[in-house]
Amino acid sequence: MIEPRVTTGSAEPRTGGPSTPTFLGWADQGLVAAARSAGPDIDGALDLARALGPTSESLGRSTWSYLQTLGSMGAGDLTVARVVEPHLDALAILGQAAQRDRGVDGSWPSASAPRGSTWGVYAAHAPGAHLDAHAVGGEWMLSGVKPWCSLADRLSHALITAHIDESRRQVFAVDLTHPGVRVSDDPWVSRGLAAVRSTALELDAVPAMPVGPPGWYLDRPGFSWGGVGVAAVWFGGACALAQRVLEAAHAREPDQLALLHLGRLDLALQGAEHALRAAADRIDSGEATGCAGEIMAARARSTVASATELALSETARALGPAPLTCDEEHARRVADLTIYVRQHHGERDVARLGSLLVGRAT
Repeated sequence: MIEPRVTTGSAEPRTGGPSTPTFLGWADQGLVAAARSAGPDIDGALDLARALGPTSESLGRSTWSYLQTLGSMGAGDLTVARVVEPHLDALAILGQAAQRDRGVDGSWPSASAPRGSTWGVYAAHAPGAHLDAHAVGGEWMLSGVKPWCSLADRLSHALITAHIDESRRQVFAVDLTHPGVRVSDDPWVSRGLAAVRSTALELDAVPAMPVGPPGWYLDRPGFSWGGVGVAAVWFGGACALAQRVLEAAHAREPDQLALLHLGRLDLALQGAEHALRAAADRIDSGEATGCAGEIMAARARSTVASATELALSETARALGPAPLTCDEEHARRVADLTIYVRQHHGERDVARLGSLLVGRAT
């Protein structure tokens, strides 16, 4: 059951007392405040990511707690959330790999996260960028180019997928401070998530530790779960936008159009919250594996992405240009969320859901 949107923790939304309805009643208000305080400073975000590391262990066990943490980060500051989410995802992947290794013959040694390390997950591929993994004297080395590596110049480590032959890929743990790692000087002109620079990495014989066997990264149940985590961040950002509209309605008597905007926001975000909570329940119950897990994740991500797009649109219409030009936090949130939700591929992702339903996914 969806809990009423009533805030009882610290850092209450500015609509009144603890019994005042709010779009952020699901959130951990302490974490929302922590993200707002840290953002958009990258160093502050990295400190928060380190502190939240143990949260990664709740994915698959108490998944709503994991999603709530990410959503609260998104509601507080999307730049901070963009730093925290891949760090927690990487730690969760390492934990899943270690758990797998305990159940097999130990032929795949488990990589671990050094104390104080910060992580990214780089699994994107692009034409003209190719990264190969070669075994040299019993050790693996990575050489080539990896595209879309966010914060590669600020993180200590990353999980990186690479080709081990023409048809197979494997994920490796890499120390980004190795001298064979070079961050490309490609321009980053984005107005949203401006501090989260994403460019290519060039690697030259960089030592790497395999994380699971070939193909494991994509085949593991947690691959779909990670996508739901990203959607939780979108949800948090969308709820913060809706909260701004609600605050405006409390500041002066709303007309019928203002009430319409609020109603649309509530319906969309209520549906998104339902989708995330249902996904968490399925993950914890063991039902989100294989094709069922892919369908679950596709539904949740698309539902939240649609609600987020609506939140951006309704907020713009409800508030007009003033907060975009005079409220730095709001303007940055709109720009950040506009870029962030583009990780969803829109109609292509919905079409993939259709293909999963008829058993024709590739």
